[in-house]
Amino acid sequence: MLRNAARLFLISVVVFVSACAGSKIEPEEMPSYEGRAFSEIVSEKKGIKDIETKFAILFEKKDSEVRGDAALEISRSGDMSLRVYSLGFLAMELTSRDGQVRATPALDRGKKLILTRGLRDCLFWWDMEEFSLFEEDGHYLLRGPDRELWIDKKTFLPARQNIYFEDGKVLNVYYGSPTKEDDVWYQSKIRIEYLQYSVTFTVKHMSFKS
Repeated sequence: MLRNAARLFLISVVVFVSACAGSKIEPEEMPSYEGRAFSEIVSEKKGIKDIETKFAILFEKKDSEVRGDAALEISRSGDMSLRVYSLGFLAMELTSRDGQVRATPALDRGKKLILTRGLRDCLFWWDMEEFSLFEEDGHYLLRGPDRELWIDKKTFLPARQNIYFEDGKVLNVYYGSPTKEDDVWYQSKIRIEYLQYSVTFTVKHMSFKS
């Protein structure tokens, strides 16, 4: 009996390790844009007008945290519809149309900025009209009047972004965990930090519409 139990344990370990290995993204699988013109790649991205996504969301403020699941439809213009669920119930709903933001329950300015301007700029990260282009430690650095964006030169995926406001405050965005869906690569882990707030989005699904 002990021998059979040991055998089953070893089989379980092998299956677990194999599953973990199968989920790992090998370097050769990652997209490579080396040799292509920067303007050409950005032009392809600018054909995207709308994004639909579902993600897990974690709000953190000092020593408290709130978790939920969310569904978002957002356009390049910033128009959006966001629903956040907790324990299966609708916990928050936010819409933005032509700059008019409505949220239930009411949100303070910090949360509104994260969930409107923050989400719009972090998802449509390539949409910068005026910027100077630099190269820095394997990244393209785009520096505009109110935004700085770092893009990996090889994969052309965003790594980090700073969004500056007129009052001197800064919204920081950090990207990670590249994944592919329908032959489109994107960063599935996004963390936004603003003032005392920190919000982490773990993407479960994302689709892009032209």
